[in-house]
Amino acid sequence: MAPVLALLRTAFAGMKGRIDPPSSLHQLTEDGIAEQARTGEVWVIGEQACVFLTPRPGAEPPELYLGKLAVHPSAQRQGLARVLVDLAVQRARALRLSVLRLKTRVELVENHHTFERLGFTKTAAHSHPGFDRPTSFEFSKFVTPAATN
Repeated sequence: MAPVLALLRTAFAGMKGRIDPPSSLHQLTEDGIAEQARTGEVWVIGEQACVFLTPRPGAEPPELYLGKLAVHPSAQRQGLARVLVDLAVQRARALRLSVLRLKTRVELVENHHTFERLGFTKTAAHSHPGFDRPTSFEFSKFVTPAATN
């Protein structure tokens, strides 16, 4: 789990000083990543990219939440985020979940553009506790679940 944590810290380093409140990433530990792997999924591409997938079948509509989608700065613009989002679509279909959801901070406009290019639409704004303004945007991508046999 140490390589995944190192990747996340490197990939998210550019947020420091840009987002308010600060990222919860500094609270993430190797044990936390291991727990995500037990309760959801952790997918990696070498030490270059990763995503956490959390099925939420009880949500309406049933969803697959994408967390900690990260690409190492040296590997950006090589299509790795697209590979991970395509994988998430496949997993959502296999799990019969009809939507992918993720959140990104309001200040990270470049992420908004990336997610829109990957087929996501901005669907909500959220505020962290203690803030009277939106601090993150939710993005969604609808998928057709796999047919049942």
